[in-house]
Amino acid sequence: MTICVHGPDGHDGRLPLYGTATERARAWLLIEHPGPWPAHLDEMKTPPPMGSVVSEAEERGIRVQLIRRPRERRVPPPLQVYAAWSAGPDAWIEGRELAGRGDLRQLDLDALAEGRSPLLGERIGGRLLLVCTHGRRSACCARLGRPLAVTLADRFPEQVWETTHVGGDHFAANLVCLPHGLYYGRVSPTGAGTVAAAYGRGEIVLEHYRGRAGLPGPLQAAEYFVRAETGRLLIDEVSVESAEGLTAGPAVTEALVHANGSRYRVVVEEVAEAERGTCGLPCPEADARYRLVDLAPAAAGLSLRQSAE
Repeated sequence: MTICVHGPDGHDGRLPLYGTATERARAWLLIEHPGPWPAHLDEMKTPPPMGSVVSEAEERGIRVQLIRRPRERRVPPPLQVYAAWSAGPDAWIEGRELAGRGDLRQLDLDALAEGRSPLLGERIGGRLLLVCTHGRRSACCARLGRPLAVTLADRFPEQVWETTHVGGDHFAANLVCLPHGLYYGRVSPTGAGTVAAAYGRGEIVLEHYRGRAGLPGPLQAAEYFVRAETGRLLIDEVSVESAEGLTAGPAVTEALVHANGSRYRVVVEEVAEAERGTCGLPCPEADARYRLVDLAPAAAGLSLRQSAE
């Protein structure tokens, strides 16, 4: 466990949030488990077949999260399970209560990994708010995440779950909004309602926005810069059309970003910094920063290759 010595106000806010959402999560499998949660899921000692299902899901690139209610940690069975797909405009969630862990074997993990229904149940119209409270992974997440989870649960009791590590301990308290895979960091109990209410309206709050899961960090940064420039905050009105690297030295990425009928050419540069977190411990995930090099309107139909000519 990472032991932190942050002050009462949490992290000092020096590290930029944008471009820090997990890059590899598009498909999600959420399994109710009251804990205790080990520091890493592969260390979990549970009766079969749960352990093997978790391993098989992760082998297929599915992001597995253990979840529990903030106040009432029931011991399965039954257990609530959700499957979600967060990529593109057609994000979705489906879920139901299973009679026991053995029913996890019925899930079609290959289908979920490809963005299709794993035959878990009907799609649900609601949204889920996952708060990282994984104390054995990071004390920050427990100390800052649990008050956030309780506060949100008071307002959105059916949507809020505590969850295992989501990445970016130094950005605690972390909130993940599904099905769209939106990552938020440094969310306080007082500001939580604003973020959750905005998500209910289909909007993004840039102040706490880390990015959308499943996109490479530079493209998350490009999306952020366009939103900041244009004020476009609806989830689906800004998207990256295409991107390519420009140099073999300091990583520079050029992207074409669509924003509500307009197109922008965005160039971002990855800047490596040897920084430590405010707890005094190394923060390897914080080594990469993205600097805006250029942002300009792009002509309709213009390709990346043409924009460089």
